[in-house]
Amino acid sequence: MATLAEPDLIQALAAGGARVSNDPATLDLFAHDIFSRGADLAAVVHPVDTASLAAAVRAASDRGLTVVPRGGGMSYTGGYTLGQKGGVLFDTATMSRILDINETDMTVTVEAGCTWAALHEALRPRGLRTPFWGTLSGIHATVGGGMSQNGIFWGTGRYGTAAQSCVAMEVVLADGTVLKTGSEHTRPYGPDLTGLFLADTGALGIKATITLRMVPEARAHGYASFTFTDPDAYLAAMAEIERAGIATECFGFDPRLNAIRMQRDSLATDAKQLVGMMKKQGSVLKALKEGVKVVAAGRSFIDEASFSMHVLAEANIQQAADADIASARAIVARHGGTEVENTIPKIVRANPFGPLNMMLGAQGERWAPIHGLVPHSRAQACYKAVVELFDANADRMERFGVTHGTLIAAVGGSGVVIEPCLYWFDARNPLIDNTVEPAHLKKLESYPHDPEIWAFVQEMKCAIVDVFFAHNAAHFQIGRTYRYRDSLAPAADALLVALKAAVDPRGIMNPGSLGL
Repeated sequence: MATLAEPDLIQALAAGGARVSNDPATLDLFAHDIFSRGADLAAVVHPVDTASLAAAVRAASDRGLTVVPRGGGMSYTGGYTLGQKGGVLFDTATMSRILDINETDMTVTVEAGCTWAALHEALRPRGLRTPFWGTLSGIHATVGGGMSQNGIFWGTGRYGTAAQSCVAMEVVLADGTVLKTGSEHTRPYGPDLTGLFLADTGALGIKATITLRMVPEARAHGYASFTFTDPDAYLAAMAEIERAGIATECFGFDPRLNAIRMQRDSLATDAKQLVGMMKKQGSVLKALKEGVKVVAAGRSFIDEASFSMHVLAEANIQQAADADIASARAIVARHGGTEVENTIPKIVRANPFGPLNMMLGAQGERWAPIHGLVPHSRAQACYKAVVELFDANADRMERFGVTHGTLIAAVGGSGVVIEPCLYWFDARNPLIDNTVEPAHLKKLESYPHDPEIWAFVQEMKCAIVDVFFAHNAAHFQIGRTYRYRDSLAPAADALLVALKAAVDPRGIMNPGSLGL
């Protein structure tokens, strides 16, 4: 049972205009991330603007209470789950306004709780978007969370990660001070103060507002899908495509994850999403033809033993998008890949921020991704090491009913993300039940918690993290999972500790995140 806050604390936290919750169900929900549960909370604060956020942080700080920020709650790395009970969690998702769209300077300023989906919908009628424009969880994931966690996906192949689209921020420090970083139109101006608070998983401050660059939305799109039987050739082709700068997104799945996704997805849903997208583009006849093609292609165009790769290109004119796809085809052909139906990238693009039913496997299994970002020169060795780890534990994985599959994606200018996902039969948690569509949940089995299986999953998760550490991988969503401080040289670690002490001298801002 969660710890209830005293009435005077609730009154103090709400004095600046924020709403405060301390009922047991809310406290239990917000103590969970996708993977696990943290310690009991004292209260959850729902601020309405920067002033109410700062006032509530100051009230908690004055009482020496731990404070922790949460955006859309999509962390699976302990980004906001506390180790000690009695902390105050700040639900920044209630600060969701778009404050300014400046088409002259090509910047947009939002409150931290604005979702990527809401921002995209607001900018789309103007023919604009941000360079990085969201994670696949963008229906819930927030811009502030993206700045703290440094997410990837939409636009990543060309523009890199979420943090690379940021110009400036307002950050609330542990004592309630509001710090404005950078200039409103350029980054950096002098030392990159904005960058200090990016990808910090909320260890240094709570994002209040974020200013992002904008770019014109593309008018033309190209799509292609390929299969490979050799992982080394697959990774080499992806590296060449990324270096060529011809894809806005380039991603795919190993054979195991292909099989999992094919079980879960629905042809009827695919066709509906694709038809909807093409109708928005003004071509009803073409939309219907594409819907028929999806159903006709079925799910059999990717062989069970194949790695799949999906390439999305965009440009201002169709000839340019088509030329980029032609370049991708040539690269794939040189590496021995085979082109197949391109319905998957079209479907994903048709519904970029779909419901988050992927939190569970096709049979209701729990899901936990663990990723590493490695340069292309190390990708093949790193992937091989991950495979060897799974092979070494194959007997125990079979005994415990734990399965796996791996997502692979290019990140512009940074290399490739290798993301093994674990699936196992276990009880769901309140966050999952609160996020997955109710109609979808009804179709799935529920399972009891098995401590022995859970311990094995924890062991495998740590082992995968260690493999990535051995290959000098970087990470997004560092939280309390990845070995960030172990990777720092002593001087860099000392600087990080000094920075933490400067902005949070009592160590009350999200302690444990980043290993601090």
